[in-house]
Amino acid sequence: MNSKSWRGTILFTVILVTMGATVGLKLYGVGEQASSAQTSVHVSTSASGSTTSTSPSATSTPSAAATASPSATASAPAASAASATKTVTGSAVDTRYGPVQVKVTFSGTTITAVDTVQYPSESGRDVEINSQALPILQQETLSKQSAQIDTVSGATYTSEGYIQSLQSAIDQR
Repeated sequence: MNSKSWRGTILFTVILVTMGATVGLKLYGVGEQASSAQTSVHVSTSASGSTTSTSPSATSTPSAAATASPSATASAPAASAASATKTVTGSAVDTRYGPVQVKVTFSGTTITAVDTVQYPSESGRDVEINSQALPILQQETLSKQSAQIDTVSGATYTSEGYIQSLQSAIDQR
């Protein structure tokens, strides 16, 4: 073969691989979830009126979680009681890799923000998995406005604990 036909073959192969990867990512919704997670976290930040980090927060100690009762704080004016902001901490759910606990901020009946108070972080792998899974779970919660969300593949235990803690916070609302 001459060099011109090799160029065409290489170009065709590169295009084929790129298209296959793009279709695969769209098929599993990977690219969509990453951009949606960043957008919705930004939306929840502006809706709650406070700054929220896009990365999971540090794990609190069990004693600190035990002393922090599920409390409601009103930060909105008393005149607009229907849209008062209320923050509720869900119960800590023990999973195979550690406890998971969420804090949910409501504006009326709308979930405006979800913060993860505790999550498994014993190993570097736990941190790696949860740094990807928690923003997706937060985005799904804000999108669906309920605990009826899908688990994140590869973070099943964290997802199940997150959903249970989220449901307990919603029940306390």
